Amino acid sequence: MIGTIILYILAYRTYGRFVGRKIFKLSTSNTMPSHKFADGIDFVPSKKHIVLGHHFTTIAGLGPIIGPAIGIIWGWLPAFCWVVFGSIFLGAVHDFSAMVVSARNQGKTIGDLTGDLINPTTRLAFQVIIQFLLWIVVSIFAMIMGVLFQMYPQAVIPVFSEIPIAIWLGKQIRKGRNDLLYSIMAVLLLFAFVIVGQYYPVTVPPLLGSSVTTWSLILFTYVFIASVLPVDLLLQPRDYINSHQLLVIIGLLLLGIIVAHPVISAPAINPAAYRAGSDIPPVFPILFITIACGAISGFHSLASSGTSIKQIKDEEDMLTIGFGGMLLEGVLAAIVLVTIAGGLGMGMMKNGILYTGSDVFTMHYASWSSAKGLGAKIEAFVVGAANMMSSFGLPQGIGKTLLAVFIVSFAGTTLDSATRIQRLTLQELCKNKHGRVARPIRNRYFATFIVIFFAALLAFLEPGAKGALILWPLFGSLNQLLAALGLTVATVYLAKKGKKIAVTFIPMVFMLGITVWAMVINLKKFLASGETLLAGLSLIIFVLAGWLLLGASLSIVKNMKHNKRTEELASEVVQ
Repeated sequence: MIGTIILYILAYRTYGRFVGRKIFKLSTSNTMPSHKFADGIDFVPSKKHIVLGHHFTTIAGLGPIIGPAIGIIWGWLPAFCWVVFGSIFLGAVHDFSAMVVSARNQGKTIGDLTGDLINPTTRLAFQVIIQFLLWIVVSIFAMIMGVLFQMYPQAVIPVFSEIPIAIWLGKQIRKGRNDLLYSIMAVLLLFAFVIVGQYYPVTVPPLLGSSVTTWSLILFTYVFIASVLPVDLLLQPRDYINSHQLLVIIGLLLLGIIVAHPVISAPAINPAAYRAGSDIPPVFPILFITIACGAISGFHSLASSGTSIKQIKDEEDMLTIGFGGMLLEGVLAAIVLVTIAGGLGMGMMKNGILYTGSDVFTMHYASWSSAKGLGAKIEAFVVGAANMMSSFGLPQGIGKTLLAVFIVSFAGTTLDSATRIQRLTLQELCKNKHGRVARPIRNRYFATFIVIFFAALLAFLEPGAKGALILWPLFGSLNQLLAALGLTVATVYLAKKGKKIAVTFIPMVFMLGITVWAMVINLKKFLASGETLLAGLSLIIFVLAGWLLLGASLSIVKNMKHNKRTEELASEVVQ
């Protein structure tokens, strides 16, 4: 962990600054969209550390926990290498470049600005892919939070206490009060409610046979309110509180690693994952799809260009928020890997039997089906983390409640941020040829209602709000396809500006190869199992992505030829 943290610091100070200052030429003289289009709702200039808190918690969510918790099934070494090097050379560049390109194109989301950089028809293709992805995200995360509340009823009171605490903090920051002091007070209030929640767990009566359905309805109501309020009144201060909460959890886990100093009981390379006849899919390409947020994730480009860029007040802040925020997420993913690889081996009770050492890994990761469920992923992290934190005297009950609140809070951050982003991208999709949004969709209340209505419709197609699970098999590869497309847009931007494109082009090619490979595997599986809906949607996504990539390729070639001709003419003039 010490080596990893040092490596990330060096990466930020060397490669990050190279990309920011030499390739994208950050400058304080450029006017940011948060100032130019300030509206007090979505475009709100804010302090760098506050936006960093918002951005980091938005892009993190459950990704850097769930991804590594299943990715370690191939062994901790491949998972660790992908997290560290993927986040530096792919993820951080992807998030940062999406932010910069959006900042220099009126704060448009990555889908909308595709029309300016490539051509209007590719804009439509990209925006359809984005809407489909966000539709799944909003629907599935409402269900996931419902499941988590069912798993951890002690987290209900502290998680919902964040709403009034965040509004109070937001009002104090608006008044110009000391945000650090008041944010610390807000976090202390949250932890007081953690203790209350430990003694007063909350359950809700089932609706249509499932309490998850009840929770989903409550959560859909909440995200409607959160997504139409000014961003600095609830969403931003709530995320700021969550970023403090995360720092506390990271501090406790690092202390646990130092004090417990657990033996790494997970194998560096898991032989069972590579054995013939195993149900564990091949490490190439599935590892790179499974661990997304801890290395690179397409959703991040939506967060960078959707909400975060509308709050950044200085162009140079983007290096810390975009590049640095992704490296912070890499730190969290690395901690999760150590927690599971070492902390889990300190002891796990299963069916009345206490497993320790390598027996825990063998038992918990016996097969793909046994480890891929949400409960199994969360359990591996929570048990391992509670084991390590108990080494310095923190009671396991309190430790598990802290972790549960942390996990559910981050899931909530993804849910309400994704809802706001989909509302903004839907409004961009409904622009006319003059650039004006159609009248009903222009209204943020109506647009948000449309987003939530269709997310709820998808969720309630199946009992227990599990309707989105029908489309969930498409999510992993679709999310990473979006990352590849985000890097494609950044590459086109650099080509237009006559800049070196290698920093985005090489990651783009890698992600395209990995994603297409995974999508072909999935398509074959869908066809073999007769899942015609998933197979048909996969083919549609292939066509849309191919359409966008063709337009991008032609644009890159055209701009490179133009730049070369310009250089030749300039040389002739000099001669």
